[in-house]
Amino acid sequence: MARTPTTSSPTLAVPAEDDILIREIDEAVRQDDALAFLRNHGIKLLGAIIVLIAGLGGYLLWDNVRESELEGQSETLISALDYADQNDFKTAGEKVAPLLDDGSPGARTAARLIQAGAALEAGEIDKAAGLFQQVSDDADAPPALRDLARIRDVAARYDSMKPADVIARLGDLAKPGNPFFGSAGELVAMAQMEAGNKAEAGRLFADISKDEEQPETLRSRARQMAGLLGVDAIVDVEKLLEDEGVVASGGNGGAALAN
Repeated sequence: MARTPTTSSPTLAVPAEDDILIREIDEAVRQDDALAFLRNHGIKLLGAIIVLIAGLGGYLLWDNVRESELEGQSETLISALDYADQNDFKTAGEKVAPLLDDGSPGARTAARLIQAGAALEAGEIDKAAGLFQQVSDDADAPPALRDLARIRDVAARYDSMKPADVIARLGDLAKPGNPFFGSAGELVAMAQMEAGNKAEAGRLFADISKDEEQPETLRSRARQMAGLLGVDAIVDVEKLLEDEGVVASGGNGGAALAN
């Protein structure tokens, strides 16, 4: 029986050829899309890139200039403080004068404080108080320096202020735990005493004397004032006597007092 002739079927190679053709078409389409996008939006894209590069370059330049300015301001402040350490407050105040208008918030605040100190040394109380007031009212100034300026302002003008005004100005700082408790507390306690509030003044003086974070000179002064107002501010009698040099450490207190 004769066999029917057979031929190799080309259908096996068709899928591979179709796949290659499809990929070529797809690539061509993508290229056409890319070219069309560049034709329609290329100028805008190039402009955006240029703006981005220019902005980055401008920021880097500004940052470099700003850093140089801050370094210059720091050097000016350090130089002024060196003059202040030599008690040449006049020169110190002149050194920082340019920073009052062109300095950063921190530099401007420091410059005002230095000039206020120079004014106090020169006996210009009103000028000093005005500078302290500017610092305390400056929202851009560091909070700690604003509080310090408030205290220095009251200390400079205390004799011309009413006790109630002193209490209102520093009352929130005159509390245990506040960083400026000692300085503000003493001024407020003095104002309370002058206002006739002896019990409140005595309590505040006692709190200051018991605060071991305060300088010993301030604590001793506050302890004496509390005693004058009838408030016992002594916590450890033996330690107090030892600190005052009345008794030796570990010695017999009674015997030392007797001698």
